[in-house]
Amino acid sequence: MPTPQHATEDNKVPLLSDQDSDEDVAYDSGEKVHIVGINEPDDEASLGVVPPFSWKKLWLFTGPGFLMSIAFLDPGNLEGDLQAGAITGYSLLWLLMWVTAMGLLVQLLAARLGVVTGKHLAELCSEEYPTWDRMVLWVMAELALIGADIQEVIGSVDFDFIFLFLENYGVRKLEAFFAVLIATMAVSFAWMFGETKPSGTELLHGVLVPKLSSKTIKQAVGVVGCIIMPHNVFLHSALVQSREIDRNKKGQVQEALNYYSIESTAALIISFIINLFVTTVFAKAFYDTEIATGIGLGNAGQYLETYGGGLLPILYIWAIGLLAAGQSSTITGTYAGQFIMGGFLKLKLKKWVRALITRSCAIIPTIIVALVFESSEAALDTLNEWLNVLQSFQIPFALIPLLCLVSKEQIMGAFRIGHVLKTVAWIVAALVIVINGLLNFFSSEVSGLMFTSTVSAFTGAYLAFIIYLVSRGFSSFDTP
Repeated sequence: MPTPQHATEDNKVPLLSDQDSDEDVAYDSGEKVHIVGINEPDDEASLGVVPPFSWKKLWLFTGPGFLMSIAFLDPGNLEGDLQAGAITGYSLLWLLMWVTAMGLLVQLLAARLGVVTGKHLAELCSEEYPTWDRMVLWVMAELALIGADIQEVIGSVDFDFIFLFLENYGVRKLEAFFAVLIATMAVSFAWMFGETKPSGTELLHGVLVPKLSSKTIKQAVGVVGCIIMPHNVFLHSALVQSREIDRNKKGQVQEALNYYSIESTAALIISFIINLFVTTVFAKAFYDTEIATGIGLGNAGQYLETYGGGLLPILYIWAIGLLAAGQSSTITGTYAGQFIMGGFLKLKLKKWVRALITRSCAIIPTIIVALVFESSEAALDTLNEWLNVLQSFQIPFALIPLLCLVSKEQIMGAFRIGHVLKTVAWIVAALVIVINGLLNFFSSEVSGLMFTSTVSAFTGAYLAFIIYLVSRGFSSFDTP
């Protein structure tokens, strides 16, 4: 099994021959997008000189960040947005903004890992961790993906065959399809925002002034849990490999990182605005009303139509936006599942076979859940909330390996993150993990000896594995 080469004495980028590897890789060389004009002279490449900014190159690099941003706009997110708005008003907009910023940092590190190494997070975890660690990490990643997929499939009709069709016709066509879906969401929810006319003053106050109370904890959990999604970290580290660059040339690697940073930032700004639209629409329409706690994905359209007096096509606008969110999320979920399963288990399968297997892992639990909860919209809404909690519990098992790997010189060479960025990244990871843990603990409404004993045992094992991952990562940061 090939392993990443150690950084050379002059700190060159580690050579990872993904074209020649026998392992499962994200993209074959023939599938990658060729970047016109990226090849600079060898003498400049050896010095790490980055060519001037080019709008044409930015356009050619644009795509992976927008596919990644879909996870910030899935039906689970919309569920969290509308309930946060209806129940807490504008008070959690500040949390939405800061969690999106934290998510951007995490996704930029995932992109950095994929660009520099030529391998995605699941593949590197498979190489760097012992077998039992790898299997636990794989199970946790699959659980997070299944939880997200259940929300997406319940919230929308599943058309994964579109993904299989478009994937055969090139990366750019697949990215263009997602661009249309994101644009559909943006137009739909912007229209709703304009029709309901939320208060600009209250919106600005909600974004700038942090506020949290015991009554808003459950919604805060949903906001945090559905913004930073574990499977999306694995996905983004693979998506950035769809562009053809020479990883032995520092200038090309740095240039790719620069363009991906711009593209990812733009994508997540757009996703934040869309999430803000949804939250503020429901805050304006339903906050401090008797029906606020009863609103969910299943009945949101009817409530919006009633709010509009039946004169506005707001029901159809909401349905179009929700359909676009569901379609894009189910397809990216399938994509992420391929990389996760292929990387951790080192499966060498055709893409359609991998898609079938990974989709089945989510579809079967989804069918069971749908049959169990089909008669109760309230139960489905509660299920969505708990699925957000499930995903929030899986966050450490994507964040910790990511931070450990991007900090290792043996993996990243000259592009390992510095002490300042490493400190900020670990603080962000600790905040996300601790806040999720505390909020989930205090929001629990179940009691009893059996429940308490089970939770205590689970919590002990959970914390022990997290501590092990952190200690293992720190002990190997600077090992030659």
